[in-house]
Amino acid sequence: MMKLYYIPISGNAYKVRILLSLLKVPHEKIALDHLKNEHKTPEFLKLNPRGEVPVIEDDGTVIWDSAACLVYVARKYGGDEWLPGAPAAMAQVMQWLALTANEIQFGLQYARRGVKQNRWTAGTLEQCQATGRIALDALEGRLKDNDWLALGRPTIADVACFPYVETAPEAKIPLDPYPAIVKWLKRCKALPDWAKR
Repeated sequence: MMKLYYIPISGNAYKVRILLSLLKVPHEKIALDHLKNEHKTPEFLKLNPRGEVPVIEDDGTVIWDSAACLVYVARKYGGDEWLPGAPAAMAQVMQWLALTANEIQFGLQYARRGVKQNRWTAGTLEQCQATGRIALDALEGRLKDNDWLALGRPTIADVACFPYVETAPEAKIPLDPYPAIVKWLKRCKALPDWAKR
């Protein structure tokens, strides 16, 4: 059975929990205590040299990084539905995963972490918020006329972007100015088997 190593407060691990739930993939959840630095132990660093969650183990295959985990789970268990194999369709999904590794991470994720944990690794609150608003503007622009981020249906693009967009208020960025995003968040959570936080 697949194992998922995660930290409950991690939005990146939450992405993988969402997809595993949507696809009804049987798995064992192994929660790590970040206050005890269980994700930095020599044993865990053998799984992920970066010392971060999520990590999945599946039939001897170890995958780390949330985007890589989403790609692996989508292709192995979801066929073309969640991540198509055709080049143009795949690129439409992957461009949103690139946003999560850039403006969402360095903006929304790091601002939230700074506010909640007083850990600042990529600038001040104002700098992180400015970067985060670039991501929110891109999402709002897309979602004004589209229910989903890619291909007219839910894909891993939506799953990848969801966690740190939903928690933008925890980064002191209200979502009121982004009505299309607010509606999209509700659509995501209304999908059958969407994992709760």
